[in-house]
Amino acid sequence: MKKPSLDSGLCPRFQYAVELIGRRWNGAILFLLQNGATRFCELREGIPGITDPMLSARLRELESEGVVVRNVHDGSPVRIEYALSDKGHALSRVFAAIGEWGEHWVDPSAAAKGAGRRSSRRPASAKHASKAR
Repeated sequence: MKKPSLDSGLCPRFQYAVELIGRRWNGAILFLLQNGATRFCELREGIPGITDPMLSARLRELESEGVVVRNVHDGSPVRIEYALSDKGHALSRVFAAIGEWGEHWVDPSAAAKGAGRRSSRRPASAKHASKAR
């Protein structure tokens, strides 16, 4: 990738890619899927603060982009798993580079505050339970 020039502006492909993986929750989903096929409930448990509707929406978006594939396994009950496509696996170097950058530059206390802030929200199930009372 050549060095960007202020005269030529921002490359539309770069901007699209950064906004896709940088959209809230997408990076976490893609990172977790690097470990292999994963069920919805495992993704939800691995991402503090995400709601079921948001996880569903993000998985649909990533699937429509061809980065994630949805596999339905017949049986009783039906089992659905999500996995990275070849396009998604190609991001592994990107996530490795982000991880290295974070290890070097991100203050652990700031990271802990950020993670705590996200997970301090009430889960969707708690919101629905309080409305039912």
